[in-house]
Amino acid sequence: MPLNNIKYTDKNSLKVDVLLADFIDQEVLPDLKIDGASFWQSFADLIHGFAPVNRKLLSKRAELQHNIDQWLVNNRDQFDQTAYVAFLKELGYLVEEGGAFKVTTQNVDDEIAKQAGPQLVVPTSNARFALNATNARWGSLYDALYGTDVIPESDGAEKTNGYNPTRGQKVIEYGRDFLNHHFPLEQGSHHDVVQYAIKNKQLSITTTKCNTTLQEPQQCLGFNGVAEAPSQIILKHHDLHVIIEIDKTSAIGKNDLAGVKDLTFEAAVTTIQDFEDSVAAVDGEDKVGVYHNWLGLMRGDLSDTFTKDGQLVTRVAAADKTYQSLNGSTVTLHGRSLLFCRNVGHLMTNPAIIDQTGNEVPEGIMDAMISALIAKHDLNQIGPLRNSRTGSIYIVKPKMHGPEEAAFANTLFNQVEDALGLARHTIKIGVMDEERRTTVNLKECIRQVKDRIVFINTGFLDRTGDEIHTSMLLGPMAPKADIKAMPWIKAYEDWNVDIGLACGFPGHAQIGKGMWAMPDEMAKMMQIKTEHPSAGANCAWVPSPIGATLHAVHYHQINVLETQKQLSKRPRADINDILTIPLCADSKQLTAEQIQRELDNNAQGILGYVVRWIDQGVGCSKVPDINQVGLMEDRATLRISSQHIANWLEHGICTEQQVIDTFTRMAKVVDLQNVRDDSYLSMSDNLNNNTAYQAALDLVFKGKEQPSGYTEPLLHAYRLKLKEHLE
Repeated sequence: MPLNNIKYTDKNSLKVDVLLADFIDQEVLPDLKIDGASFWQSFADLIHGFAPVNRKLLSKRAELQHNIDQWLVNNRDQFDQTAYVAFLKELGYLVEEGGAFKVTTQNVDDEIAKQAGPQLVVPTSNARFALNATNARWGSLYDALYGTDVIPESDGAEKTNGYNPTRGQKVIEYGRDFLNHHFPLEQGSHHDVVQYAIKNKQLSITTTKCNTTLQEPQQCLGFNGVAEAPSQIILKHHDLHVIIEIDKTSAIGKNDLAGVKDLTFEAAVTTIQDFEDSVAAVDGEDKVGVYHNWLGLMRGDLSDTFTKDGQLVTRVAAADKTYQSLNGSTVTLHGRSLLFCRNVGHLMTNPAIIDQTGNEVPEGIMDAMISALIAKHDLNQIGPLRNSRTGSIYIVKPKMHGPEEAAFANTLFNQVEDALGLARHTIKIGVMDEERRTTVNLKECIRQVKDRIVFINTGFLDRTGDEIHTSMLLGPMAPKADIKAMPWIKAYEDWNVDIGLACGFPGHAQIGKGMWAMPDEMAKMMQIKTEHPSAGANCAWVPSPIGATLHAVHYHQINVLETQKQLSKRPRADINDILTIPLCADSKQLTAEQIQRELDNNAQGILGYVVRWIDQGVGCSKVPDINQVGLMEDRATLRISSQHIANWLEHGICTEQQVIDTFTRMAKVVDLQNVRDDSYLSMSDNLNNNTAYQAALDLVFKGKEQPSGYTEPLLHAYRLKLKEHLE
């Protein structure tokens, strides 16, 4: 229903927030030379046709969950896994798998079809962050190493206020070791190089002991500067570029035998500009902020000015890189990460548009039409920079439940293409495998979008949140750390890769893995995150541009395409393992201390994130956990934590008063953690009237009744309430 504080204008049969209507009419449509009246008519037709189907699909979700709840209650005391799987098939939750097929997606950019590398996810609502991620296609290895714990602060290599040459030397040694491993010389070592030069159309290398070249001369693609004394040497390995930066007058280069000042890595080859979990967009004003930045990215003219180290800095999208090939031609390398946008899923509505029946419009339908409309600026080459060079629009679709919903997204995209005059399958889709009904029917979900799919991935937090909610009434779940160690998780991760490979993803689409959530613990990331490319993932999420630069090392160490070929020969993961519910083996063995520790961890995480979401409208930020470790958090954290407490409440592992007492104590902890944030509103001094605190409690105490355990309905309601009060 329309909100009292929103001004609407009539657009055909729609009531549209004036802010959104003006943005589209005045900023989006003119350069596209699209008539406003015809656009709004086609938009109204789209909503009229698809909103009822959207609502019917959500009703199907609720009906399936109701039937599962009833079965679990009836069979709680004599649960049998075989009978359970048979019931899911009879219910239609688990559909019959069809025959083999291969995806046929065409016009896919190389960043998806050929390259394996790090992927960033960034809130599009924040222009500075959006640009940082876009520009993270290229990153300084030296800066990434010097500023993080990958280089230990021992033996004189501490980080100091000024430049520490001992630490700097360790960075240089790491870089030379990298070159030796992946760009080895015919003779000698990169540690001993005194000159890199181009002679006779190949890389000539002089060391302290000999003249040599690369073992694989074709790894050198070209250079910039003067051939005899180049400023850049362009190398390539596993389809990723590395640039040796040479400047003997620079602070670093003047002390280097070869004058090398840095290694520039091709890092975040793709980025998901997020409209969903990492943003807090609850109305037309918020949506315009997101869409405005997406427009700037698609036109290539987005900029943001901010203060850094006491000085004003203006950030813009990076230009492309050029170099001279060994045979004299000029070659251009894309200067920015290839951008997806992640639309909202099928669940939420938004008061930015009210349809002819008086209902808020499904936000996913809004996003599909408007994000594709904006992306036409890229397709029409309006502005100085390009995103897709193959004429594609890349949209990630989250939180879909099963093949019917994937088919709905496909049909919706068909209609959007027709409305905007786009060729069929211009809009590509990424299907996030983060809901249980999608996981167990993944092959059939992919079949529904086989001509436009470019991405699947896994995500532990959302997937586990849905796992808990789906099986809420069966019994108490294991502690979260135990859940993550259970066999169903590995089966789920392997299944995702197995299905993607069987459906012919190589050369057409990415298989992705989830986030490394600790941006300050890069040494640990470097030790552990090799697991993702080793598992056959073309891309995996990292929390920062620096993380992307470091994670790129793993894609040089591991040839993902060869790994995928080997993995395609293994037996497929067992769906029965995936359907094994992560119950606590013996909840009576949980000690009071274990229970309280789990409650503390969950409550602190919920409060630490919710207080920023509700009070500040920040959808993604580095939030300290209960052990003071900064975690890059979004709504998925709330889903798993709130569902976990709700489940333990349901089965008497804890009491309502115990949960309230825990939240009361944790509010003080979170207040203390944010004491240096001037914009932070304290919770603990007025809990009964604090909107964020009340929202956090509702996430738990109303968690069982939330659709699929999602947090969005409550978060949006509380944020809208706060915004209305502030106005």
